[in-house]
Amino acid sequence: MSKVITFGELMLRLAPENYLRFVQSDKLEATFGGAEANVGVSLANYGVDVAVVTKLPSHEIGQSAVNSLRRYGVDTSMIVRGGDRVGIYYCEKGASQRPSKVIYDRAYSSIAMASPDDFDWDKIFENASWFHFTGITPAISDNMAEITLQAVKKAKEKGITTSCDLNYRKKLWSKDKANKVMGEVCKYVDYCIANEEDAKDVFNIEADNTDIEGGKLNHEGYVSVAKQLTERFNFKGVAITLRESLSANDNNWSAMLYTDEKAYFSKKYTMHIVDRVGGGDSFGAGLIYSLINGFDSQKAIEFAVAASCLKHSIEGDYNMVSVQEVETLMNGNASGRVQR
Repeated sequence: MSKVITFGELMLRLAPENYLRFVQSDKLEATFGGAEANVGVSLANYGVDVAVVTKLPSHEIGQSAVNSLRRYGVDTSMIVRGGDRVGIYYCEKGASQRPSKVIYDRAYSSIAMASPDDFDWDKIFENASWFHFTGITPAISDNMAEITLQAVKKAKEKGITTSCDLNYRKKLWSKDKANKVMGEVCKYVDYCIANEEDAKDVFNIEADNTDIEGGKLNHEGYVSVAKQLTERFNFKGVAITLRESLSANDNNWSAMLYTDEKAYFSKKYTMHIVDRVGGGDSFGAGLIYSLINGFDSQKAIEFAVAASCLKHSIEGDYNMVSVQEVETLMNGNASGRVQR
């Protein structure tokens, strides 16, 4: 199997224990995560040859971040070392009707200050068949917007399949800037991944008769969204995750894959959430795994949704599940009974 490359920021995650609030906690648990790194770890756990490309300081915290990937078999040989800061995000888990909160402390991080000369894309893409990034990466800084565009152009030039999760983050950039930058980047993308809000926030493409806050989704509206995205950017496929939020702890979870002018909807899971951070990334990884292994469209979307459903039961950013566990769930064993 050829190599998958993911590109983005790997951050230090600091979080209160359990469901404590920031103002209650006298200690924070330190782990690592980041959208593209989360995809990389998932793929490595599925046995895929995957490399994460980022920039991290040479000091011990930067090395700890690198080690968090190595332990799962991710290729870290193309991580650039330099700069002074590992980006940080603080995560307070929500419960019941209290939403989760994320606070960023990532200004002037090593990757935010990176220059185009830091990344040799010809070398990085040797033997690569797939390139994945998210809309978070170009949002980090103007330099990263330029570097991301260079990377996706080079991937397209080399015939490498590219996927992008739109992942709009209002705390990183405005809708207008996201529209301008992602409108150019997506010209070189093959597969687009989004959630209920991303297409509206980034491209002002909205599903009809959908109430995101109220948890009401109109499936036909999302077919229209995917069709409009495909017509604008000539995507090979558009995948949209469909989250019905009943509370911070309980969601209904499903997704749609639109490809070859046809929509494929997955089964729906009712989830009791342990940690939802990284849920979308685990979906993206499941979709990439399915497509590089030649799954048909229905099986691909079922695998991706089942993988992501399982991630919601796991603490931290990384999805610690195997292909067998995902297939067991997608094939109907959703009871959660002890496996003896």
